[in-house]
Amino acid sequence: MTDETLERNDETVGEETPKSRNATQSEAMSAIFAILTHFYMDRPVDVEAAVSGACGEDYENCPYFPKAAAIMTVKKLGEAIDFYKPFLRKWTFDRLNRTVQSILILSYVHFFYLEPEVDKAIVIDIAVKLAKAYAGDKDYRFVNAILDNSLKRPAESDD
Repeated sequence: MTDETLERNDETVGEETPKSRNATQSEAMSAIFAILTHFYMDRPVDVEAAVSGACGEDYENCPYFPKAAAIMTVKKLGEAIDFYKPFLRKWTFDRLNRTVQSILILSYVHFFYLEPEVDKAIVIDIAVKLAKAYAGDKDYRFVNAILDNSLKRPAESDD
């Protein structure tokens, strides 16, 4: 394996020890936070800088998941925000704190684009862990409720 080798399945980069899935999820959320910050400041988004800043290393050495999540966030941000609007009773997406926004966007791109076969419960579990670690005291309940009500594949929507 060379230093440039990137394996998606175990998040191995080069010869280093693979990062845990929790670590790469946290890095992806941090990169999305940076992207949202630039978006709200009406500034150009530098995906490579957002990802490398979140991972604490050169972009080339960052794991697949934060890179893919950041790229899909830039591509699908408007779509993701529109997706959550009907589920935010009494709230608008821009009024949510940016950490919660980042978690919801990460969950959206993960569920619908990065791993379309992933189980909804796994995405919600990841989001709740991130909310407990980085958001306000009770934000994890809000995140859990929004995701539980909203994350449905097209075939599931008919039920």
